[in-house]
Amino acid sequence: MSTPLAKILVVDDEAHIVHVVALKLRNAGYEVVTAGDGEEALELALNEHPDLVITDLQMPYMTGVQFCEKLKQHKDLAHVPAIMLTARGYAIAEEDLARTNIRVVLSKPFSPREVLERTKEMLSERNLPDSEQTAA
Repeated sequence: MSTPLAKILVVDDEAHIVHVVALKLRNAGYEVVTAGDGEEALELALNEHPDLVITDLQMPYMTGVQFCEKLKQHKDLAHVPAIMLTARGYAIAEEDLARTNIRVVLSKPFSPREVLERTKEMLSERNLPDSEQTAA
């Protein structure tokens, strides 16, 4: 079995979204860990040290922005970029983006293919192994 391309943490309180995103990423060769809320995600992130986070904005216990702020406060996780999933029409304030590593915001409903494309872009920017780079 080949080594996963990168480890991605997927966080959403809607199980079907976690399932769809995780399946798309796993099929592309990524290792995926999942959480149902921000608190669980923070604990997982501290233990698993993901290369990228894909998180929902509106979740119980801790919002996606709060989760991303806490990630940035941990020196081991401060570099981890995030993709934020939001309900249609919900804007994230510029100051929230500035306080976090949120690099991409996608509105729901989103295309799993677009999530995968953005994931590849973000990981290649960090010079992590990616199928396109290794093929070159």
